Amino acid sequence: MTGLATAASTGFLTSFALILAIGAQNALILKQGILRQHVFWVCFTCAASDAVLISTGVAGFGVIATQFPRLPNIIQIAGGIFLIFYGASRFYEAYKGNQLELANSAPTRLGRTILITLALTWLNPHVYLDTLGLLGAISTEFSSQAGKLAFGIGAVGASFAFFFSLGYGTRILAPLLQTPRAWKILDVLIGALMWYLAYKLIFY
Repeated sequence: MTGLATAASTGFLTSFALILAIGAQNALILKQGILRQHVFWVCFTCAASDAVLISTGVAGFGVIATQFPRLPNIIQIAGGIFLIFYGASRFYEAYKGNQLELANSAPTRLGRTILITLALTWLNPHVYLDTLGLLGAISTEFSSQAGKLAFGIGAVGASFAFFFSLGYGTRILAPLLQTPRAWKILDVLIGALMWYLAYKLIFY
C-alpha cells in the first residue's frame, strides 16, 4: 500500500470509527431513515458539516502544532481519556438496556428538520474534539501536504459514506433496530471500538 493510500485509509477508518458512536445526531438520522422523511437533506447536512470541520482540523492543526509542539500529545491523551469514558458509557447503556424510541408524530417540515440537524451537529462539543482535535492530531502523522490531503479526503469520504448508508439503510434494518437486544449488541461493539481507538491514541 502506498503512502497516500495508507493516509487515506487511516483517515477513512478513524473517521468512520468516531462517527459510528450512536448519539443524538445519528439517532435523528435513524429516525428519519425509518420514517423516510427528508433523508437526503439530513444526511447531506451532517456530512457537509463534518467535511467543513474535518478540513479545518486537518489544515489548521498542523499550523497550531508548530507553535505548541506538545499540543498533539496533549490532545491525543485527552482524546484517549475521553474515548475511554465514552466507551464505558456505551457498555453501561448496554448493561442498562438502551432502545431508540421513535415517536409516531406527523412529518416535520424540511426547514425545521434541517435546523434540528444543524443544532445537534454544531452544538455538540464532542464533534469538535473528534474533528478539530482527534482527526487534526492524527493527521500530523503524515508530514507531506499530499499525505494530509489524502487523510482528509479519506476522513470526509467516511463521513459521507456512513451518514448516507445509515439514512438509506435503516429502513431495511428497522425491525432489528427496534429490539432491545440489537441495541445492546450495538452499544457493546461501539464501546469496544472506542476503547481500541483510545489505546491506539495513547500508546502509539
